[in-house]
Amino acid sequence: MHLKRWLTAIVAVPALVALICKGSSAVFACLIALIAALAIREYFYIVSGGDKSFFLKPVPVIGSILGLAMIAASLYTALDIIFLLMFSGLILGALFSMPAYRHDVKIMEAVAGQVQGIVYVFLPLCALVLLRCRPEGLIWVFFVVLVVFLGDVGAFYVGTYLGRHKLAPAISPGKSVEGALGGLAANIAVAVVYKILLLPDLPFALVIVFAVAVGIAGQIGDLFESQLKRKAGIKDSGTILPGHGGMLDRIDALLFAVPVAYGFNLFVF
Repeated sequence: MHLKRWLTAIVAVPALVALICKGSSAVFACLIALIAALAIREYFYIVSGGDKSFFLKPVPVIGSILGLAMIAASLYTALDIIFLLMFSGLILGALFSMPAYRHDVKIMEAVAGQVQGIVYVFLPLCALVLLRCRPEGLIWVFFVVLVVFLGDVGAFYVGTYLGRHKLAPAISPGKSVEGALGGLAANIAVAVVYKILLLPDLPFALVIVFAVAVGIAGQIGDLFESQLKRKAGIKDSGTILPGHGGMLDRIDALLFAVPVAYGFNLFVF
């Protein structure tokens, strides 16, 4: 497992870094749209209880199309259009559910899943594109990504070797309090080093607050996806990333952390 995780990272990370650094904001948005398409498919697989064809049904298709349109709108910082597309998902989902309700009362679960999917998967990724489009956006994208992903590495290894006390056994038996604290320590260490190297004007105290807030949000995101999978009786959201599971397994923490980072960038720093 550990070898697969590192081999996947060694192959994928340099390619992604090069693409993000050399590409424009539009290229970045296309990359995020691809990640979103993979993640939303896995999300619908989970909430449908493992039905691989559920993604192709009308209500999920509508949500996916609108979500991708939201990412396109975020490239132009069109917040009003993002809001309207989100609300359109609810309206169209409700509309398409009505003819089916007579024969399938579970269609209401599909509508709820579609609305949750737009908020859970697409909206945070829109925030990542919006962050990329802000001044020094590229630096900030790498800031939040490194803090979250290296914090996840810290939590994984501290939890593996030092974990004794269960963090949320009903949701994720493998996660420990020690791992969570190790992850937060890694979040802070990465944020401080990154601040010294690339964002020297940021106050140390606020950077530490930023790291803790982003780290906690990321851990909540990780546990939330675990909760979804446990309810559905599914171990991994997919197998696209050897050693890491699916795309949603890889970005679950980021989905909760990015809106926090975007808020800090807008209102604090």
